[in-house]
Amino acid sequence: MFRPIIQRPLLVQPARQLTYITKFDTKKFVQSLQTKGNFSKEQAESAVNIVNKAINDGIYSITKNLVTKEKLSSTAYQQKVDFAKLKGELQTMDRSEFNNLKKELEQLRTDLTNLKNRIREEVTKNLAGVKLDLNLEKGRIREESSIHELKIEDTYTRIDEEISNIHMQIKSVKTQVMQWLIGVSTGLCAVSLAFARFFG
Repeated sequence: MFRPIIQRPLLVQPARQLTYITKFDTKKFVQSLQTKGNFSKEQAESAVNIVNKAINDGIYSITKNLVTKEKLSSTAYQQKVDFAKLKGELQTMDRSEFNNLKKELEQLRTDLTNLKNRIREEVTKNLAGVKLDLNLEKGRIREESSIHELKIEDTYTRIDEEISNIHMQIKSVKTQVMQWLIGVSTGLCAVSLAFARFFG
């Protein structure tokens, strides 16, 4: 005999129900198979049963995956809640990332300022050291110049003393020569007088 069409309740809105697919005259379908398809009564009934089962299985498979409007609304609401929560978490993360980035930027500025100050201090310290070295070098050069000047003056003094000694020696030699010449002249005069008296 014919298997009745199973009318399973669908969990969707009436506009989306698929039960109208199974609404056909099975008896007329059997007669059509017998007259047009040359089916016997048993063959026609078997074919209708197979088609009926396939249709019912298909409807059941489709309706099994459908949900009610309430469930769909609940799921949509839950998704909205989850999305809002996710959005809030993302905003919080963005705000946290921004604050962290701002802190890192401030720390970087502070580090740069400290580095500039350290470099300025090092440059000032090095310049002071260079100036001190230059002043010490200038003092050393002045001291060496003074020593050289003293040595030069001492040399000039010695030269002057030597020249004075030479002048004194020359004068002494001149005096001795004059004395010798006077002695010689006196001797010659005495000899001349004696010679004149002897032969005069």
